[in-house]
Amino acid sequence: MMLRARRAAGPLLRLADAGAVGERICGGAQPARAVFARGFLDFLKPWSKESPENAEKKAKARARLTDEMSRGYFQDISEIRKNNGKIAAANKIIIPEAAAVKFPNLALESPAGRALQLPLVASPPLGDSHGADGTVPVVPVAALVCLSFRASSQKMAESWSLPFLDAFGATRKVEAYEVSFIDSWLLSSSPLRRAFLKAMRKSNNPQRHAVYAFGDHYDFRKELQIVNLLTGYIYLVDRLGRIRWQGFGAATKEELSSLTACASILLDEK
Repeated sequence: MMLRARRAAGPLLRLADAGAVGERICGGAQPARAVFARGFLDFLKPWSKESPENAEKKAKARARLTDEMSRGYFQDISEIRKNNGKIAAANKIIIPEAAAVKFPNLALESPAGRALQLPLVASPPLGDSHGADGTVPVVPVAALVCLSFRASSQKMAESWSLPFLDAFGATRKVEAYEVSFIDSWLLSSSPLRRAFLKAMRKSNNPQRHAVYAFGDHYDFRKELQIVNLLTGYIYLVDRLGRIRWQGFGAATKEELSSLTACASILLDEK
């Protein structure tokens, strides 16, 4: 960078040389070229060093690249085929309040054009979890959040959300969110995003929400320790935004039974 800076300053240095001849004749103490060169290069010094902020960004980018490359697509495929999407066992009992962690904040959009943020929490602070019209949505006592990172896992999400609403929909205290992640930069651009949302299905059930998360979701996945993107991730979230139960892949009868039991506990809490 210094070499390019010297070349760019060449014409100005030659102009400074012309003034330097007069200074030497008159007995000047320091040639103008030297003064100009030192001042010009001193001006460039802050730009020649990488700022701490940029260094931190590069370090994070390198760490992410290493992390993303540590697993391959074929490794994910192998894992899914081996256990049919069950990368871990679902909870059999409800997660105690003291051990429950908060579901990470996630901005979403619906095909109806509504913007919302999960988790919905009771008595949210100003600016959080508001709808597009500025109103605060009704917070469900129990929310089932089903995450799909690839189209192959959307049916897995439905295997949980539909039985869940069949069991508790009449109470009007639960909601199900089927979240699809769209990481394509093209579909995430404003014009195509609107067209994409208009083409997506709309649910006739007001308690069942098909919603979409656009853009990069790496930090969100890291918070939930999500690695394999080919399976579904299911979370039962309470009215304070805490994860109280978790499942994976497609639902089994036994897992639906444990989900139902845990959701019943939340509905009975005051």
